[in-house]
Amino acid sequence: MRRISIFGATGSIGANGVDLIRRAGGPGAFHTVALTGGRNIARLARMARDLRAEVAVTAHPGLLGDLRDALAGSGVEAAAGPQALIEAARRPSDWVLSAIVGAAGLAPGLTALAQGGVLALANKESLVCAGPLLRRAAQAGGATILPVDSEHSAIFQALGQDDLESVKDVTITASGGAFRDWPLERLAAATVAEASTHPNWAMGQRITIDSASMFNKAMEVIEAKEFFGLRPDQIRVLVHPESIIHALVGHVDGGTIAHLGAPDMRHAIGFALNWPRRAPLPVAPLDLAALGSLTFRAPDEIRWPALRLAREVMTAGGMAGAVFNAAKEQALDDFIGGRIRFTAMAPRVEMTLEALSARAGFGDDPADLETVLHWDREARKEAAA
Repeated sequence: MRRISIFGATGSIGANGVDLIRRAGGPGAFHTVALTGGRNIARLARMARDLRAEVAVTAHPGLLGDLRDALAGSGVEAAAGPQALIEAARRPSDWVLSAIVGAAGLAPGLTALAQGGVLALANKESLVCAGPLLRRAAQAGGATILPVDSEHSAIFQALGQDDLESVKDVTITASGGAFRDWPLERLAAATVAEASTHPNWAMGQRITIDSASMFNKAMEVIEAKEFFGLRPDQIRVLVHPESIIHALVGHVDGGTIAHLGAPDMRHAIGFALNWPRRAPLPVAPLDLAALGSLTFRAPDEIRWPALRLAREVMTAGGMAGAVFNAAKEQALDDFIGGRIRFTAMAPRVEMTLEALSARAGFGDDPADLETVLHWDREARKEAAA
């Protein structure tokens, strides 16, 4: 029986993972080691009971009592706080879904890699902030990292057994988010509620706003470089409003292989769950005749300056990714909190990168997790200031 753990189980990606586990037979097909979540204690406890988890962990120590009450009589252990997340990641699992949002997912992911098995990585911040660390941890622990972002799963599937030497370029698609058709002059007045509505995907608030600003896609560009070992000039972005083609791999002979699928995260999660084989999934098949047509356009970097910043981060290397992510998270906090406008987020990130470029040792790979977390804290302070 395969042992599984889901970090970030109560978020949209984690909940889809739990759904697939239930459909695959739940406790009868898998042994659930750990489930973790945030403030939605009722949902976390319900999932832990349903899947008969060994332990359920909330990231918030002050909610430990609530979690214990919700799990009373279930036999599921309750724990809380960052150290409890690390301890849960130390419990051996054959398959771990890393779906914690933000840099908070980095330490549990690194810990899980040290145990071996498969890390199904939905936490793009891990590779953006510390790609070399993750690769070294996977090699040392004999672990495998599989992509769960829909675009990177699509690249992984389209590449198949191809040698990267035959790859000319890789294109990841973007829906364009909530503001893809807004006049530029309206963007400064965009509200949090307007930015929190995605035209195609059902996601959490933060990632939905990141989609509207294209910071999500900027992170995915950096992630593609780190995951597949691509050069920055090999990675392209294409706005594709229908979100049917998730990625394209172009080859040196002029051929291009595309991955198509409905905008449903259960495909990428299910692919990683069943890899290296494929299994039936509750995902609607494509009806291309009903779709009729697919449309594409080049991204406007005046509307979405995050894409330009991603290229600069890839060129700089080293701690630039950690600074970029931390500044982006702080700017997003400030937008949600009503302290800055939607259009102020990218300038805030750019100024933080400029301010820390000399001090943070851009160009040097991180030596350890503490180095990454140090510059994460410094970037948040700089961005907030």
